[in-house]
Amino acid sequence: MALRLGLLNIKGRDSSALGRFWAEALGWGVFSEGPNVTGIGPAGFVWPDPVAVCVCVVTVPDPETVKYRVHLDLATTSAAHQAELVARLKELGATPADVGQGDVPWTVLADPEGNVFCVLEPREIYRDTGPIAAVVVECADPRAMARFWGEAMDWTVHEVTDDHARLRSAKGVGPYLEFLRTTPGVKTVWNRVHLDLLPYRGDDQAAEVARLQTLGATFADVGQGDVPWIVLADPEGNEFCVLAPA
Repeated sequence: MALRLGLLNIKGRDSSALGRFWAEALGWGVFSEGPNVTGIGPAGFVWPDPVAVCVCVVTVPDPETVKYRVHLDLATTSAAHQAELVARLKELGATPADVGQGDVPWTVLADPEGNVFCVLEPREIYRDTGPIAAVVVECADPRAMARFWGEAMDWTVHEVTDDHARLRSAKGVGPYLEFLRTTPGVKTVWNRVHLDLLPYRGDDQAAEVARLQTLGATFADVGQGDVPWIVLADPEGNEFCVLAPA
């Protein structure tokens, strides 16, 4: 058994406005919009597909007030593309952000609700990922996180060191999932960005949840109430959801 990555879930006070920002930022379209939730993806995309990890923006009542552990890295193909993308994102409402990065070749921005993300300089490894180069998770132990997520999903572990780990879909397409060693602060609120995992058709959601528990996942309460998905936390406390099979 294994799970696939179904959605990247971003929280916001205004899911419609934030969803429109990210659709424009990524060059995608809005494929679903309802009360308090907006889904975006590339034109012609049929969900689920590892080529592009669709984004679901969900309304929550609280503002962004804390440093969170998960962010997006956006890919560029040239120095000119990077400059053009940064300028366009600022026109859309992004603002420069200082997270202590110092003098680096990438640009750190915040979306209109304060969610930080990076616009990377051109890197060969991200030449075929699409607009999202990587989903980056700050953690204390990249090796342990790679073991957990490599077992949790049907993704391949590409690189593991004491400081960094990198996974990608076994089909060799789409963005990377990366774990970056930091010294995370004490986690007191849930993450603003998390992953939604999807069982394959015919697989059992409850069985997958039980399997994840044997790997070190625990149940998490983020105020979700009675919902068809199950909220868990990985061994470092990062929430994620296991959806019902599609």
